[in-house]
Amino acid sequence: MMLSKVDPALYHRDPVEPDHALRMRYLGTAGFVVQAAQHTLVIDPFVTRPGLVRTLFRPLVPDAERVRRLIPKADDVLVGHAHFDHVLDAPCLCQHTGARLIGSPAVAMCGRAAGLPEAQIVVTEGGQDIATGPGRVRGLRSRHGRVYFNRVALPGDITAPPAWPPRLRALRHGAVLNWFVELGGVRMVHVDSADFSADEFRALDLGIDILCLCAIGRRWRPRYVAEAVELLRPRVIVACHWDLFTGPLDQEPFLLPGVDLKGMVGEIERAGCRPVILPLGGEVGVHAGPPPKTG
Repeated sequence: MMLSKVDPALYHRDPVEPDHALRMRYLGTAGFVVQAAQHTLVIDPFVTRPGLVRTLFRPLVPDAERVRRLIPKADDVLVGHAHFDHVLDAPCLCQHTGARLIGSPAVAMCGRAAGLPEAQIVVTEGGQDIATGPGRVRGLRSRHGRVYFNRVALPGDITAPPAWPPRLRALRHGAVLNWFVELGGVRMVHVDSADFSADEFRALDLGIDILCLCAIGRRWRPRYVAEAVELLRPRVIVACHWDLFTGPLDQEPFLLPGVDLKGMVGEIERAGCRPVILPLGGEVGVHAGPPPKTG
């Protein structure tokens, strides 16, 4: 299997707006550190990045030192589904920061398995607002995107705490949530698997400042980019989940097989939005747009 790297011309070298109200740092995979109003949210942190052999054949042990070094602060941690490349490092991050783990019942089972106390676990199946510092988050019910061979990887649920450290196959996706976040006056939606519910997006009934869109699996969701733009009207789209997450963080990443990042950038531009491709560790700053419509 041939792997390719990102065309350097796609990267935004100076994407931080001078009057930004919210800043996001890309952790790789679907992970971001989101900071606004002196409050820090972390979404889908996954920085352990074990190699392929360890991922397939050995228990997955979070790299606690790396988690502490790369994400020293978190007030809340959001996890969209319970696959290993989304949930593995989240309980460890909550343990060293005191943050709450917010996610589905399957995500909560992972937190319990890792020894996280119930006081730090917030279970949601989507649909309700959860206060986070000066802002709010809401899980948007979704489906896991189809990836290789037009299939969903590791389907199913986690109904009891798995062995921890877990094996790859123990981490089924469970309920899948996209996230609406309102913080520092900025409105954002995070999509960590390339699918969504149009009804959930439509129910928001407001424009979005920034939309994070998963790149892997995009080809299997008809009008994925165009429909998301029509429903949410974002000003900025940040592509995520495009990098080969078994590779090291300190090297230029390879693209996941099947990801056409250049084609996705073109779709975003044709939809009338500003695309942002961040290198691992790269940041984007966004200001708040006009207030959402009412009535």
